[in-house]
Amino acid sequence: MVEQLIFELAPDSPPAFENFLPGTNVEAIAHLRALAAGRLSETSVTLWGAPGSGKSHLLGAVANAAAPRAALIGLPHESVDVAAGSVFVFDDVDRADSDTQGRLFTLYNACRDAGAQLLVAARVPPQQSQLRDDLRTRLGWGLVLELKPLADADKPAALASYANEQGFRLPPEVVSFLLSHVRRDMGNLMSIVAALGRHSLSTKRPVTVPLARELLQPAINLDRSPS
Repeated sequence: MVEQLIFELAPDSPPAFENFLPGTNVEAIAHLRALAAGRLSETSVTLWGAPGSGKSHLLGAVANAAAPRAALIGLPHESVDVAAGSVFVFDDVDRADSDTQGRLFTLYNACRDAGAQLLVAARVPPQQSQLRDDLRTRLGWGLVLELKPLADADKPAALASYANEQGFRLPPEVVSFLLSHVRRDMGNLMSIVAALGRHSLSTKRPVTVPLARELLQPAINLDRSPS
C-alpha cells in the first residue's frame, strides 16, 4: 500500500493548522482556530465534508492546539469528565451506532451545562444525517461548517507551495506524475511530497520524476494506468 510505504519513509507530522492547506476553507478554519483558542460560545461544532477533504486532520489540529483542554474521544467505551472549557472531539459521528449516539447526546447536554464544547465530524450536515432525532437536533443548533476539498486545478500550486515551505523545489512534471499515479486527496499527496523531500535529502538528489518513480515503485505498479 502507498500509504504504508509513505508512513515508513516519512511519518506524518502531528495534525496542525499550519500543515493544512486551506483552499476555499479559510472561514471554516478560522472558526476552528477560534474554538481551539476558547473564543467560540457554541456548545457544538459540526465539521462536514466529503471523504479525503481533511476533516480528521483538522479535528486533530483542534485537539492539539487546545491541549490539555481538548481530548479525542472514542465513545462508547470511554467515560469522560466534563469541565468548563473542555473540548471533546469525535470523528465520523454519522457512522456512530445507537449506543454511541445516546452517549454523545448525554455528553452534549453535559457540555452545555458545564460550559464545555463538543466538536464532531461527519460526511453530511446534521439535518441530512441518519442520527437519532434528539442528537441531530442538538448538533443542528450549533455551528455547522462545510469543509470543501481542494480543487484538482489548485493542487499543483498548493503542493509546490507546501514543498517550498519544506525547503525544496517540486517541479511541475513531478506534480503531474503524482496526480496521475496516486490517490489525489491532499492528505495523501502532502505525505508523499514530504517523503520525496526526505528521500531527496537522504540521497542528495534533486526531486525529479525518476526519484518519485524510485520512491513509489515498491508500492504501486507505475506501468499501469490509474483506475
